[in-house]
Amino acid sequence: MTTVTLTDRSADKVSAPVLVVMTLSVDGKAVVSPGCVDAQVESAITEALATLGAAGAADEVTKLAGVAGTSGLVVAAGSGLKTEPTDADAEAVRRAAGSAARALNDVAHASFGFPCTTTELTVATVEGLLFGAYEYTAYRVTGPKPKPLAKATVASTVAKASGTKTGVKRAQVVAQEQAWARDLVNQPPLDLYPASFAADVKKHFTGTEVKVQITDEKALARQNCGGLVGVGRGSARPPRLVTLTYKPAKAKAHIALVGKGITFDSGGLCIKPADGMKTMKCDMAGAAAVAAATAAIAALDLPIAVTTYLCLAENLTGSDAQRPGDVVTMPNGKTVEIINTDAEGRLVMADGLVFASKTNPDAVIDVATLTGAAVLSLGQRTTAVLSNTDALRDEVLAAAGTAGEAMWPIPLLDELRPSMKSQVADVKHTGERMGGMITAALFLREFVGESADGEQLPWAHLDIAGPAFNEAGAYGYTPAGGTGHGVRTLVALAEARS
Repeated sequence: MTTVTLTDRSADKVSAPVLVVMTLSVDGKAVVSPGCVDAQVESAITEALATLGAAGAADEVTKLAGVAGTSGLVVAAGSGLKTEPTDADAEAVRRAAGSAARALNDVAHASFGFPCTTTELTVATVEGLLFGAYEYTAYRVTGPKPKPLAKATVASTVAKASGTKTGVKRAQVVAQEQAWARDLVNQPPLDLYPASFAADVKKHFTGTEVKVQITDEKALARQNCGGLVGVGRGSARPPRLVTLTYKPAKAKAHIALVGKGITFDSGGLCIKPADGMKTMKCDMAGAAAVAAATAAIAALDLPIAVTTYLCLAENLTGSDAQRPGDVVTMPNGKTVEIINTDAEGRLVMADGLVFASKTNPDAVIDVATLTGAAVLSLGQRTTAVLSNTDALRDEVLAAAGTAGEAMWPIPLLDELRPSMKSQVADVKHTGERMGGMITAALFLREFVGESADGEQLPWAHLDIAGPAFNEAGAYGYTPAGGTGHGVRTLVALAEARS
């Protein structure tokens, strides 16, 4: 990972072969944002950008050489902002820093002269460059491998403030765990399957305060885990349930996390078309996100107890594959009629939700690449948030806003519940097609347990089907492929509760 240091010197005075600045878009023209670069250098860079017709738009990266007052390459990253940023513009600064970092592959050292005049903007700059400086090269054997930016020196007028130093350390922890989530999602399904995923998780948490328990297919069957066992029946590589437990002393709250971990989704007997399978290695992104968030929460020593369930299975079409019309029994005793084997995620998640509820947490949050309906509704970059309580829904959205992850509230409409009535079982696992994102969440709600007072536990469902995997080109600090979406929101939520 990129090494980051802070300095209170002007960025153009740092001995580095690359100087990075952020630009505003003023009347459609790029203007260097004032901050941590000498005023004469700012003016010279702005003049050079005008010659090239740079606009300062978001994701615009312009490289300059021979700028007066500089001795090396200058990289200008557009923010799209029209005025100097305030703390409320942290995400725009974060994305500009990420765009710059993505353009700095194979660079040994870069000096960042961003508008780091507050702790918030300094930390946003560091986060952005760390998130953007990511490459997945594990399977590149021949030819050169791109190397992310090795070292960044960030100029800040508040470099010596204790809050800034703490924020930067936090950014490094979160970036490292988000990168792990991205690596897991990017790994080919030939090598990442339930047992290997579980082994990777166990290795990752070795030496930490997080305990790891792995439940195999035989134990799952004994516990009536009809979701995991049923979905995994079509694969020669059986399912696993991984439980992570973090119990710090004097914990102020307890949250339970549940992540969908379908390591490859063919659709089962209701098979997907070929094009629909191309990115289905990402169907375990929810499990990757909650695992990485748990790792970050523990590494930051947050006084929040976390119990996390990774629901891991491979949905294939083997000789014993689950069939439409089958009925399975879940850990809470409820029976489920199978309708469409390509709606497998909600089945494995149901098992995890039952177990999560038994720990009697203050809140249950599940993360899943669950429905194409979420993508149709909100596009590729935004997560749908559904909850049985307004308070928890708003808490998740506030955490997402702090983290810079796009999320949007969707109502749980009980009028859609009758479409899941079954003639042979307690419930069908799918409902009517219209409103499919909501019926999927309504099904999950069936498996959220009650607290001691008889009320259903506060629960929120994050459908990350869109932003979990970026099929298009990279933008801001977001790479192509696995994004690690959801990690930062869960960490921010835990921090808020602490």
